[in-house]
Amino acid sequence: MRRGIEKESLRAQPDGRLALTPHPAALGSALTHPHITTDYSESQLELITGVHDSVASCLAELTEIHQYTVRSLRKAGDTSGEEMLWASSMPCGLPTDETIPLGRYGSSNVGRAKSVYRMGLGHRYGRRMQTISGIHYNWSLPGVDNDGYFALIRNFRRHAFLLLTLFGASPAVCSTFVEGREHELLPLGSSGSLHMPYGTSLRMGRLGYQSDAQATLDVSYNGLEGYAASLHDALTRPWPAYEALGIRNPGGEYNQLATTLLQIENEFYGTIRPKRVIFPGERPLHALRERGVEYVEVRLMDLDPFEPIGIGAPTLRFLDVFLLHCLLSDSPPDTPDEIHELKRNQHLTAARGREPGLRLERRGQSVPLVQWGSEILDQLDPIARALDAAQGSDAHTEAVNQARAGLLAPQTLPSARVLAAMHREHGDSFVAFVRTQSQQIHAHLLGLPWSAKQQARYEAMAAQSVLDQRAIEAADTLPFDIYLQEYTSPTRLGRPSASPLATTIAA
Repeated sequence: MRRGIEKESLRAQPDGRLALTPHPAALGSALTHPHITTDYSESQLELITGVHDSVASCLAELTEIHQYTVRSLRKAGDTSGEEMLWASSMPCGLPTDETIPLGRYGSSNVGRAKSVYRMGLGHRYGRRMQTISGIHYNWSLPGVDNDGYFALIRNFRRHAFLLLTLFGASPAVCSTFVEGREHELLPLGSSGSLHMPYGTSLRMGRLGYQSDAQATLDVSYNGLEGYAASLHDALTRPWPAYEALGIRNPGGEYNQLATTLLQIENEFYGTIRPKRVIFPGERPLHALRERGVEYVEVRLMDLDPFEPIGIGAPTLRFLDVFLLHCLLSDSPPDTPDEIHELKRNQHLTAARGREPGLRLERRGQSVPLVQWGSEILDQLDPIARALDAAQGSDAHTEAVNQARAGLLAPQTLPSARVLAAMHREHGDSFVAFVRTQSQQIHAHLLGLPWSAKQQARYEAMAAQSVLDQRAIEAADTLPFDIYLQEYTSPTRLGRPSASPLATTIAA
């Protein structure tokens, strides 16, 4: 198995409000750095590991990237105190929507296009939505073909409720996140916090990346051809509300990349994606069609505020076992009815996953969540034992046992622990709880051993990334509007064609 992690975190001020400062110069170029970039907002860091053949080495690299990042934040701190990485998936105290800064990537065509894409997301979903953070787990296994990966994806989507239940860690949020929006959250104390009493992952529920437009998509995962056709349709189908917004505003500035249902492939938000590495300038859908699925990207994991880097080894080992089970189990084709059923299950689990007696839908029948989850865990046991036998450990079996204990004792799950800690130590304040966790994690990371050699290596990477960005900017020859027309042309979703595009827009 091969795996890598992409971990998002907001930069927050010491008082628990969003940092509005530019991407720290010590971190290099957000456009070209291989391990440190920004995601949607300029205030949202994304830390990216390489590909690893072990959980331990993957987490070791992610820890090292964190160490350099927090040291750079300390160096950049002003008299009001140094910034920190926000430890929760749901954001810190937010300013008005239009004040949340979009990611900035320089003056190159691709850099400008990345910012325009984020401007479009802001118009379509609101900028507050772009402050939600998560962990993406990229996973592959040699010898798995397209049909195998899509079979895995279908089973993953069927059983994703279990991951939301076990590892969801966002049952509460600061009221600034939902200001002016309809929601079903309940107030918690007098601190401006909102929550769902049995919630697991508000990030993956109705408050996450949802829209009327995307709700019209019933993307099937029965094979690469059908999946590609669904995405192609969404990337080329005009959407009236986005057509009304237009590509540019009256002043000539860009509102969005396109007026279609999706601007680019990454706007399609799901719990898991088929992916592959793309060539410079290539559209992700084209890469999938031409060369097939290379790995899957698991997208539903919350940041665990009790873990220094947002996720721990037992969780990754559980994911490895879970993904193998999804791959090895029978995976019947999905149907439109099942696709809708799975969406309802996702929303139910996100909002009420720890509720005693909660029932989900399984092929039209009502089944208790705990019963269904226990059945899956029983099926994971032989896979975990086989992995442990091969590696001479009991780590995978222990990870499954921990999950079973959590399912049967929901008060021990991360989402319940968050609410308990908020109540016990912080007067039911979400911001106060996460601020304390973030400060403790910041101090912990600063206290880990760090050598001059490590510092020099990361400083060199940052410096090289700045040079790489300048080279891209210097090499641009096309006017931006022509560049954008070429990149968003439907012809780029099919067969490759010669183009001077230097790199890709996709985040």
